[in-house]
Amino acid sequence: MNRAFSPFVKSLFVTLLAVSAAASASEAAHGAAAKVDPAKGAALYADGDAARGLPACVSCHGAAGNSTITVNPKLAGQHESYLYKQLVNFTTPERNQPVMTTFATMLSDAEKKDIAAYLAAQASKPGAAKNKDTVEIGKRIYRGGIAEKSIPACASCHGASGTGIPVQYPRLAGQHQDYTGAQLTLFRAGGRHNSPQMTTIANRMSDDEIKAVSDYIAGLK
Repeated sequence: MNRAFSPFVKSLFVTLLAVSAAASASEAAHGAAAKVDPAKGAALYADGDAARGLPACVSCHGAAGNSTITVNPKLAGQHESYLYKQLVNFTTPERNQPVMTTFATMLSDAEKKDIAAYLAAQASKPGAAKNKDTVEIGKRIYRGGIAEKSIPACASCHGASGTGIPVQYPRLAGQHQDYTGAQLTLFRAGGRHNSPQMTTIANRMSDDEIKAVSDYIAGLK
C-alpha cells in the first residue's frame, strides 16, 4: 500500500515545496517594496516633484522640519508612525485641510512613509513660552488637568515633557503656540475629526485655557 501511494505523496510534497517557495518569494518582494527610504523622503521634502506639481514641504515647514511660520507645525522629531498617520488622514474626511489634503493626495503610500521617516530623524529646535502671566495656568492644565471640568492632564497622554507616544499621541514639546491653539480650536469646533478623545477634551476648554496651555507646551523640552 505504501508503494501504491508513494507517487501521490511525492507529488503532494513537490507541490507543497513549490507553494512554500512562491510564498517566500512573495513575502521577500513585499518586504523589499515596503522598505522605507528616508533619503527619498528628504529629497521630496526639500525639492518636491515639479513634474507632478508637488511643492517642496520645506517652503512651509522649514529646513529639516523646523517651521519658522507659527501657524505651520514643527515636524522635526515627530513620531514617524504619527506623521504617516496624519498624511493618510489628510486624504480622508477625518482631517480635511485644503492645502495638506491636496498635497497628501498626490503622495503615494511609500512616499508618505519616506517623508515621515526623514522628519522623525531630524532634531527639533526648542520653543519658548511667551506669556509669563498665563504660564502657571498652562502648567497646571498640562500637568494636572481641570478636575471640575473633567479635563484630564495633557501629560497623561503626551508625557511630562511632551514627548508623546508613537501613533497614538504626538510629540508636543516646543510646538508653536499658534499651531497648537489652532488645532485645539479646530477639535472644539468639529473641524478636525481624527481624534474623538481630543474633540471631547477641547469642547470643555475655554479660549483662555487653550491659549495658556498652548503657550506652556511651546516651552516644553
